[in-house]
Amino acid sequence: MRIARVAVGDDPRYAVVQGEGNDPDSWQLAMLSGDPLYGGVEPTGQVLPGDAVRFLAPVIPRSKVVGVGRNYAEHAAELGNEVPEAPLVFLKPNTTVIGPDDPIVLPGYSSDVHYEGELAVVVSRLCKDVPVARALDVVLGYTVANDITARDHGATGPWTLKKAFDSSCPLGPVIATDLDPGDLRVRTWVDGELRQDGSTSQMVRGVSELIAYVSSIFTLLPGDVILTGTPAGVGRIEAGQRVEVEIEGIGRLGNPVVRR
Repeated sequence: MRIARVAVGDDPRYAVVQGEGNDPDSWQLAMLSGDPLYGGVEPTGQVLPGDAVRFLAPVIPRSKVVGVGRNYAEHAAELGNEVPEAPLVFLKPNTTVIGPDDPIVLPGYSSDVHYEGELAVVVSRLCKDVPVARALDVVLGYTVANDITARDHGATGPWTLKKAFDSSCPLGPVIATDLDPGDLRVRTWVDGELRQDGSTSQMVRGVSELIAYVSSIFTLLPGDVILTGTPAGVGRIEAGQRVEVEIEGIGRLGNPVVRR
């Protein structure tokens, strides 16, 4: 099942996607009553075409986005880094989250901003110290993320400046449930040119291990998002470009890049 959050007029609503493929305009949307994160999946009986709505970020975390850095060995190596002994964890505020087709606004203090396409995990319930064997029990589903990163400040510079600026966490277009995260193709394009082509099977630590580790540090709340790291092939984006990330079984997330 794929769950979308859409704007119908001025009202954000949730829907279940009916239809295959990655073109939202071709989908039919079975509208839901309330937020499935809290009230379950309750169809209203109304069905709308995908081209009649605007797709929003499928979740706005009420608490936090937790990022994990250097979780793909080839990506760590391409930036001259070693794979850390323990997961490298950082936080992004919920003000970093934007949805499909919303602009990525390059921060004024950076001239070297990179895309990082990656799988994102959406947490379904309050949890703490989740064992690895039960980690997937706290997952609502998965979405596509682009962990936009300012590189200017070097490997040891302030990670808040690198990772936490507004619009630095595009999410979407849907949350896919009942998905095995172990071997999903992750690809990123800039202006139609393929830049990243990897798989979640290349993660140093898989989804269950990451959930267990992160929940040993933070209490996770419904709607929290965990970013699982990016494959090799990251690179710079400039104003005027468009970056798109696609993950097998979920869909494609595209955003224009601007500077204000």
